[in-house]
Amino acid sequence: MEKQIIYNSNLHFEHEIWRRELFFWQDELIIFNNRLSELVTRWTKKEVLNQLDHFQNEFILHGGVIEDLLEEMEIHESRMADQDLLSHDTMDTMMVKKHMEFRNKMEIQEEIYTALKREFFRFLTKYL
Repeated sequence: MEKQIIYNSNLHFEHEIWRRELFFWQDELIIFNNRLSELVTRWTKKEVLNQLDHFQNEFILHGGVIEDLLEEMEIHESRMADQDLLSHDTMDTMMVKKHMEFRNKMEIQEEIYTALKREFFRFLTKYL
């Protein structure tokens, strides 16, 4: 069985893509929360206000997840930098395993966030 070599530079590149995506999500959440603020002033129906509250809570939760993911990525990135200082161009098995786990977290979070945005846009279409 041939071993696969995984280079730090490739993992770092993937981290950069994820970091930019997470920052983009943070920016979107600011815009979505601003939209919620506008809607609160327009609607007094309990049903609509409950939905607004639901979205506000979801946006807060998602914002927390983004912060957690950024922090976890920073820790992993720091470990990768430590290996670079030791002149290791490739990752050890444990680091690669952690990276693959993080990739899975990002993929799951992307699905959750996309579903939330879809739900929010449908809500906006209905009430705007």
